[in-house]
Amino acid sequence: MIWFWLAIFSALLSAAAAILQKRSLKDMSALNFSVAVSILIALLSTPLLFFTGFEKLTSESLFYLFLKSLVNAGAFLCIMTALKNLELSRTLPVLAASPLFIALLAYFFLGEDLNKFEVAGMLLIVAGTYILEIKKNENALYPLTVFRRSVHHRIIVLALILITISSVMDKFILVKFKLPPVLFVVIQNYFFLVVFSIIYLLSGKKKELIAFSKQNKYLIFILIVISITTITYRLLQIEAVKLAPVSLVISLKRLSVFFAVLIGAKIFREESYVKKIIATALIVGGAMMIYRE
Repeated sequence: MIWFWLAIFSALLSAAAAILQKRSLKDMSALNFSVAVSILIALLSTPLLFFTGFEKLTSESLFYLFLKSLVNAGAFLCIMTALKNLELSRTLPVLAASPLFIALLAYFFLGEDLNKFEVAGMLLIVAGTYILEIKKNENALYPLTVFRRSVHHRIIVLALILITISSVMDKFILVKFKLPPVLFVVIQNYFFLVVFSIIYLLSGKKKELIAFSKQNKYLIFILIVISITTITYRLLQIEAVKLAPVSLVISLKRLSVFFAVLIGAKIFREESYVKKIIATALIVGGAMMIYRE
């Protein structure tokens, strides 16, 4: 049962990272945050290269890994933008619905069948999302229109699409090139740094991050903690996957969303706490049912 505790600790650390991300985004833009964290994670993950081999690394695998990192970086920037502008309890649960998108894509484009558990999981995700977005004194159809009216909710949908594409590319790269998971993660971190650095330079805000770093020592400390926490929960997840089926590990990892909302919504004093916990539980439960196989 070592894998179980590894997955649980990974979920707890992931939840802690999400809460700290929300706190950091109060004082900096999503782009500045993404650049700063990518720098720190790339630096802090470098020592891991001493514990892996490079024989599987080829120019072709690097090309696909860069494309995958490009997609994943886009998803991360979308998530940070949504997290900055929406409540934590309205962002993370919807992102946990990614299995719904993956299952539907597999059904329509790959011809994979949907079993009764997957269908039930999809219904739970839809129900949870509806409850999450319903508001007092609003029409019952209000949740069905929120993604049309809110640009930040549409950004979440874009993030979900990019996460889905990234997940498919993860499997393709790991299976085709048989890259060691640790090497995969570290090289991806380097590519994140490259992508976000290019975006930052093109944004015309070259001096903004430097000025920020000189004035906000406490926030820099939080960013370092976020980076260490992120690297640790990713490594714990990798180790858990080595010991147990990936579907079980991913299912437990989904609990990070529940933990983040349970704790984060209280910390940030978000409204309708109980309703959001129930909605999050339904979404996470649905995601776990889809991944039960």
